[in-house]
Amino acid sequence: MNTRLVTRREFIRATCATGAVFLAKTEPAHPAEPLFETEARYYRTLANATVQCDLCPRQCMVEPGARGHCNVRANRDGKYYSLVYGRMAAMHNDPIEKKPFFHFLPGSTAISIATAGCNFNCKFCQNWDLSQRKPEEVEYTKCSPDQIVQAALQWNCRSIAYTYNEPIVQTEFIVDTASAGRKRGVRSVIISNGFIRKAPLTDLAKGIDGYKVDLKAFEEGFYNDVVGGKLQPVLDTLVNLKSMGVWTEIVYLLIPTLNDGTTVLKNMVRWIRHELGPDVPLHFSRFYPQYKLKNLPPTPMDTLEKAWNIGKEAGLNYVYVGNIPGHPGENTSCPNCKKTVISRIGFQLLKNQISGGKCLFCGNPIPGVWS
Repeated sequence: MNTRLVTRREFIRATCATGAVFLAKTEPAHPAEPLFETEARYYRTLANATVQCDLCPRQCMVEPGARGHCNVRANRDGKYYSLVYGRMAAMHNDPIEKKPFFHFLPGSTAISIATAGCNFNCKFCQNWDLSQRKPEEVEYTKCSPDQIVQAALQWNCRSIAYTYNEPIVQTEFIVDTASAGRKRGVRSVIISNGFIRKAPLTDLAKGIDGYKVDLKAFEEGFYNDVVGGKLQPVLDTLVNLKSMGVWTEIVYLLIPTLNDGTTVLKNMVRWIRHELGPDVPLHFSRFYPQYKLKNLPPTPMDTLEKAWNIGKEAGLNYVYVGNIPGHPGENTSCPNCKKTVISRIGFQLLKNQISGGKCLFCGNPIPGVWS
């Protein structure tokens, strides 16, 4: 399902309509313009002014004048800079269910922000016009962390969602914005591929409240051929998030013939049950042809329901079906009494029968962030 991004004009109009104040002007994309630079926090300077990036598992070796794989970090004479700190290329007010988060402040909205850049090259990316672009190739608005928090408050959003492109490429900005938001009662959630090293993840975990990981597949071959990355570091991130106490949900986009094999799915849900426990929500989402992967059909319904049943049979308590509005797999059921405690259709919350983190019918605790 496509995510609609606001245009520069809509961005300004929506912001002004809420009274949010953005002091810096909105700039058009222009290849020759100087970039808005902030020194990165995760790198080491080596011999001959080469730097090694320590943000993600690629650990790019970047010579002076060059950029890392994500195209948003650059070496300037032995110092490494983030080229997207505060450069917002998209901002929108979304239901938290759209992320999707089903166990995080249900029925609330999140101010969703994005920059350019990604450390993956997924052939099926739905937001390639941001993730696969350089910062100077997209329109943007310069924002401070406090301005983002103020916009969230004025839009009556309970959280800030770092989303659309890969958020970890702007980790420094997220750390600062999440800290500013927490001081004013605004939560922060990350929608990410999970391809990040432990040190920056630890810094993020100090300020964020939720992390949704897009688990692209459960085979290294898929990550190598379709994503341009590696699986094991993503699994490490999931384990680290659990140990750090960050609320985590997982999305698995089922792509016909590529990552939907029965054996692969069974191996994955067993790993989740063993390493993360039965209460991590797992969303099986329907694929629609996108970007460079338009030769495949949308995911068949029976494939989605097969995966849904595999997850439940493995002992996972909260398995969902996504991108199929009206499917019963959108609802949350209490694993104890089996009654529906949250009813949804698409991104709309219909009924919430959870109070104080417990099922209203039997009192069984339902894990999540509810208040």
